[in-house]
This record gives sequence, C-alpha cells and structure tokens, in this order.
Amino acid sequence: MKRRDDDGQVTVLIVGFAIVLVLAVGLVVDASAAYLQRQGLDNVADGAALAGADEIRGTAVYDGGLKGERAPLDARAAHAAVGAYLREIGAYGDYPALTYVVHVRDNAVVVNVSAGLDLPITVGSLSETRVGSRGSAVVDVQE
Repeated sequence: MKRRDDDGQVTVLIVGFAIVLVLAVGLVVDASAAYLQRQGLDNVADGAALAGADEIRGTAVYDGGLKGERAPLDARAAHAAVGAYLREIGAYGDYPALTYVVHVRDNAVVVNVSAGLDLPITVGSLSETRVGSRGSAVVDVQE
C-alpha cells in the first residue's frame, strides 16, 4: 500500500493566507484614505461657506438698513466668493475633479462640494467613486 505524500500542502495554505492579508491591508488603507479625503472636504466646504457668507452686500445694509434682522445676501457674490476661496487655497490641485454648488437661503449660505475619490490602492471601479461634503454658514445680525 502506498502512502499519500502531504508535502506542499502547507505552502498552499500560506499563500492563501498571504493573499487574504494583502487584501485586508488594501481595504484598510483605502478606507482610511477615503475617510481622510472626506474630512478634508468637510474643511473645504466649511471654509467655502464662510467665505460666501462674508459677502454680505455692505451697500444694501448701509443704504436700506436691516429689514427683519436679516442681512441681505447676494447669491452671485456668494458664488464668486466661494470660487475665489477654492482657487486661493488650492483645492482644485488637492482634490481631483472638484465641483461645488452654492445655495443662498434667507440668512444662510450652503456649499456642497464633491471630488473624485483618490485611493492609493485601486480595486475595480472604485476609482470612479466621488465623495462629497456640505458646509453652511449663517449670517446672524445682533446689536
């Protein structure tokens, strides 16, 4: 009777575990990169909203006064201020395919930003994924 030889079985097991370990490390690295990019976009959106809210039209306030305790916001000026802020901080270089939308509602400026997800280890179609954030700033006038 011939005995089966078990030589090489451990090698297959080690290779299998190595592949699982590499995939797990890749997943952790990509998840961390996505989280950090989202946090960075949070900062960009908040700063952009503050820049847009800083564009209170002074002439309208000084000539017409405050009506109902609200400072008049100009949507075009807020949009221009957000664009200038993003260029000034170099956001277009830091975030691939950065886009933004500015909404002015009553006494608030809301800025939505999104960018392509830049992952260090790309698996499949994740490179086409976008990540976004929203920031807002309220103009509150107090005496």
